[in-house]
Amino acid sequence: VQLQASGGGLVQAGDSLRLSCTASVLPGGRYVMGWFRQAPGKEREFVATIEWARKKTYYAESVKGRFTISRDNAKTTVYLQMNSLKPEDTAVYYCSADYAIYNPSSYFRSSAYDYWGQGTLVTVSS
Repeated sequence: VQLQASGGGLVQAGDSLRLSCTASVLPGGRYVMGWFRQAPGKEREFVATIEWARKKTYYAESVKGRFTISRDNAKTTVYLQMNSLKPEDTAVYYCSADYAIYNPSSYFRSSAYDYWGQGTLVTVSS
């Protein structure tokens, strides 16, 4: 599985941005796709994930109410709509995917995902 992420850029605080990530294969099984981010000098952290079949979503507390994850099955693409961006959202955003995460409590761990995109930089200026 290859993941191609896009949509990052430089925005001001309060602005919106939409990230996209397209998978090279059709989803199946217990497929989930998600987003993590990594700020300079920090650990990679969970942002959001979506269960492809049920479209059930999960979010980090820091982005709830501001970010929305969605997917387009026909395009095998997941989106991350980011509104009300803050300087602390500045990071490289990575999309992730896996076919066999059986416990939703594992969605929040980067080690649970087998497939990763190349990362796209989001910079939010104050």
